[in-house]
Amino acid sequence: MYKKILVPLDGSELAECVLSHVKAIAARSSTEQVILLRIIEPIPVGMPPAIECEVQKAGVKAAEEYLAKTKAKLKKEGLNVEMKVLTGRAAETIADFAQREKVDLIALATHGRSGVRRWVFGSVADRLVRSPPLPVLLIRPKGFESGV
Repeated sequence: MYKKILVPLDGSELAECVLSHVKAIAARSSTEQVILLRIIEPIPVGMPPAIECEVQKAGVKAAEEYLAKTKAKLKKEGLNVEMKVLTGRAAETIADFAQREKVDLIALATHGRSGVRRWVFGSVADRLVRSPPLPVLLIRPKGFESGV
């Protein structure tokens, strides 16, 4: 059913809680590929170009190292895993990538922000549910408390 699953990760343990669900889905369906995606947010305007370039390179390198470790763990469990690091606004970049790569499912954890924190930080999960015309699996981590 889900041949290609996209898993956006932000490097947090909270985001990784979705991986056990992805493994279960992949084990019970004809999943051919799991794509781990890490988005590097753009550097704020006004930073000197040389520093901006170095900060961007460091962010990409850290993201690649993180995804490589996660990929290795999943490959040991028999999954065909690819990884990708992109730069952009998280929700829009994830949605565009999902459509371009023709994924069948986006699976991610929700941080569960509400109130002012949701207004300030926005909700990637909320925007993804409204964006691409494909299934989005949202996982609420254990210990999640609404409104926190």
